[in-house]
Amino acid sequence: MSWRRSAAWRGYGRWGLVLLLTLTAVQNTASSLGGRYLTVRTAAVVLCGAVLLVRRLPWPVPALVTTAAAAAWGWPTLPLLLVALFDLAAHRRARAAVGCAVAALVANVFTDPVFSLWRPQQYGSSLFLLLAVVGGLWLGNRRRLVEALGAQVEHLSVERELREQAARAAERSRIAAEMHDVLAHRLSLIALHTGVLATRAGTLPAPVADRLSLLRTASTEALADLRDVLGALRDTEQVSVPAAPVLREAEELVEQARTVGQQVDLRVTGHPEQAPAAHRLAVYRLVQEGLSNARKHAQGAPVAIRLGYAPPATTVEITNVAGAPAPERVESGFGLVGLRERVTALGGRLHAGPGDGGGWLLTAALPHPPDPAQNGSRT
Repeated sequence: MSWRRSAAWRGYGRWGLVLLLTLTAVQNTASSLGGRYLTVRTAAVVLCGAVLLVRRLPWPVPALVTTAAAAAWGWPTLPLLLVALFDLAAHRRARAAVGCAVAALVANVFTDPVFSLWRPQQYGSSLFLLLAVVGGLWLGNRRRLVEALGAQVEHLSVERELREQAARAAERSRIAAEMHDVLAHRLSLIALHTGVLATRAGTLPAPVADRLSLLRTASTEALADLRDVLGALRDTEQVSVPAAPVLREAEELVEQARTVGQQVDLRVTGHPEQAPAAHRLAVYRLVQEGLSNARKHAQGAPVAIRLGYAPPATTVEITNVAGAPAPERVESGFGLVGLRERVTALGGRLHAGPGDGGGWLLTAALPHPPDPAQNGSRT
């Protein structure tokens, strides 16, 4: 933030000011001593500058050191005392600053140094000390105001982003609820009409009756899946625990595809129980998308599916040769996007593109999570 960068520049400016005042005080002290620099007074001035530059010291240390130096030697160390009083006032320690100023003035009455704070003007140094305290109070209040305004701006920015996200989420929920209503209505009509036709299966050819039964089952399951996923969006105020997703195996999809005449070669290594439930759901969606794409873009082409459930990773490989596209296919383009997000969320990799020998290739690898028992035995 800009106000933080300005605070950093203020820190650099303070360093430069303290160094300049320290060098000036050393020069003035040496001039008052006939040009001698290696004296106790110059060492005290350098010490005052050092304690003002070290920020990690306890706050009373710079004030006490500069006050003692000003009380002992007067005007040459007054600029460094003013910096110390300014810092105290800026950090809401005005009482301590006034106390140090009074202590330096009173001590000069008794020590009566050559360059006393009471000479040449009797109240000149008092005015400088007062201005340092007032200036520190003003700058400290302004700095705190700027920091508070900066924090408020950040808070408002975060709040605005949260409101935008909430608005987008609400709009997506509304769209999803509308999609649920429209698709549920159409799937219900499909299930209803196929159910009516299934009651007359005796008068229909056997392949047609099988297709009707499969279509009715598929529409009913699709309607149930749609209600499970989007049904909760109809009542956002009621908090309920979503039901666990039904674990369907890829073999069911393959059997349904074979029933409608699709040539599918399925080979499985390992057992589905060896893979996590999230992997099995992902495998089901991958196989579903692969078979759907093959039916749309390579109608009648054979499909080869290789599934591996055994550790260290759940693997999926779906290939099909090139074929003629379906005459009435619906272009979507979002299936692979959703699959890629699902696989990435599980820490896996997804590849979809042309195969080496032509056709289409869809592969995915989902690494298994580490076994806690094995990790415990290693430790």
